[in-house]
Order: sequence, then structure tokens, then C-alpha cells
Amino acid sequence: MELKKSDFYFDLPQELIAQDPLEDRSASRLLHLDKATGDVSHHVFKEVPEFLRPGDCLVLNNTKVIPARLLGQREGTGGHVEVLLLSRKESDVWETLVKPGKKCKPGTRLTFGDGLLKAEVLETLEDGNRRIRFFYDGIWEEVLDRLGEMPLPPYITHKLKDKNRYQTVYAKYEGSAAAPTAGLHFTKELLAQIEAQGIKIVYVTLHVGLGTFRPVKEENVLDHHMHSEWYQVTPEAANAINETKAAGGRVICVGTTSCRTIESASDETGKVKAGSGDTQIFIYPGYRFKVLDGLITNFHLPESTLVMLVSALAGRERVLAAYQEAIKERYRFFSFGDAMIIL
Repeated sequence: MELKKSDFYFDLPQELIAQDPLEDRSASRLLHLDKATGDVSHHVFKEVPEFLRPGDCLVLNNTKVIPARLLGQREGTGGHVEVLLLSRKESDVWETLVKPGKKCKPGTRLTFGDGLLKAEVLETLEDGNRRIRFFYDGIWEEVLDRLGEMPLPPYITHKLKDKNRYQTVYAKYEGSAAAPTAGLHFTKELLAQIEAQGIKIVYVTLHVGLGTFRPVKEENVLDHHMHSEWYQVTPEAANAINETKAAGGRVICVGTTSCRTIESASDETGKVKAGSGDTQIFIYPGYRFKVLDGLITNFHLPESTLVMLVSALAGRERVLAAYQEAIKERYRFFSFGDAMIIL
């Protein structure tokens, strides 16, 4: 079977790319796509509880974005350098993305924040990323919080006024280079309302990598090499999901990251197993979902792996038709944009 990248293309007017988060998280718009019929209806995000039933289980990703973007200089030359922290390899050694890469060969020393943080490039990896060791006094998290900026996606050009707006209200475990953006619409009040309706709320962790923004370059989708991300499912989360399925309830994931986590952690019978590991799961049309019944997600980039995942759930034609409707209705797209619920 050949699946073409161009099959997932749609034309998006630039002005529909949301540059700033809304004042009220739950005031964003919500498009409901009926995955069985393709019918579409328009709502406000705070109406999400109306789509949920007692006995359902809502799965959220409680990863926390670190201020992973560091701006500094090369020692000696003073040349500007930008470092994006991708994943921690050992206590002070990170895999990073460095610009300009050509000027940062192994042995190059870097400095940030008037010397508060220093670093040395250890090696260049196969994909062009760099392994870097950092040197500092005090506590790493405090140094990073002081010097680092939120690594906003490349399509957001505005500066973020409040770091917390690129963080879910339930973010707990640090390690992501990008936010699980479907969760940005939830407030603590909305979550309490959902729980009061008799809906289980379950948290899993997947540290989102910048690979989530990596474009699909191959025309044949099946040739795309999927990035790897670390996830963890606790015994409590696995039990709650399995009990929901056994009782005939629906498992609804908030975001593609929660979806990828539970689909990675389940066996062929759809039973979710507790544990942690790395996943490179690539979900595209033809995939048979083992656990997931519904999805709350944002509007994704044309030809991205994320729009392919959503198409696997509701069908490519239905998803693209829903996207056309969203464009016609002037929905806001991408990380700070509006949401859709597919049930």
C-alpha cells in the first residue's frame, strides 16, 4: 500500500495560525467530528463535558515543558549561538539542536547568561544533533528557569508573555521540548466538573520531542522515519483504562501524545500494561486502534504525522472535510489554536 504525503495536504491561510493564547483557556472553539458519519458541529471548549458519559475515561499527558531554548555565545569569538535541549543523556549531558551547527564542532565552548552557565560540545551525532556537557554552580532547574526560554514552534513568531501559558494546568514531570497542546484548553474547574460527572481522569507521561514538528520529507509516507519519545504508564493509570474498557466505557485521549502512549503500552488484545520505554509508534490510515475510542486534539500542520494520526481515527476524507469547514469558519490553528473532539 502506498500512502502519499500529498494526500494530507490542505491550503491554510497564514492569518489562521494562532500567535497568542486566549485569555481564558477554555474559551477556545471546539469542532465536533462524528467519526462514524463525518458530521461536524461547532461548540466552545467549555462544552466538552456534554460529549462525555459517566463511565468514560479521559487520558491526559502530564509532561512539563522545560525552558529548553538557550541563547548564548561561542567563547573566544563571541558569535551568537542557540541551543535547544532535546533529551537528557546523563546528569549534565544533553542531546541538543544547535544553530549555527557548522560553527559548533566538538571541543567548542559556549557561554550563557554572562557565564552563569557554560558548556562544551562533546560530539556531533549522525542526524546533526550535538551532545553537550553543561557546567554551572547551584541547581540545574533554577539555572535553566532563569536563562531558558520556552521552545515555541517555528510558526509562532510572537514572544510569549507568560511561560505558564505554554504549559497545561496539570503539568507535573519535566522533560518536554514542546507542549501537549490539546491539554492547554483545560482549566482546573473544567477538570473538576468532568470528574464530578462520573468520568475517570487518568494521567500518563510522554516527553514530547521537537521531532513532533519535523516535516515528512518522503512522498511515500511509509518511508518516514518516526522520532523516538520516552513515555511512562503507572499501574494506577493502566488499571483505570483497562477497567473502563472491561465495563464498556470509552477511552478518550487528550492529544496525540496521550494516544501514542496508550497505544504503545497496550498488547494486541488492547490491554494496557504499566511500564516505561521509548516509542516510535507511527499511526496513519490503516492502523487499528487497540485502546482509544475518541480524541480531543488541536488542528495540525498540513502533511504532518499528526494529521495522519487523526486521519487514522476518522478517515482521511472526513478529517480533511472537517479541516475545510474549520478554515471556512475561521478557526484558529496549531499550538495556541482551537480544538476538535472526534467521537
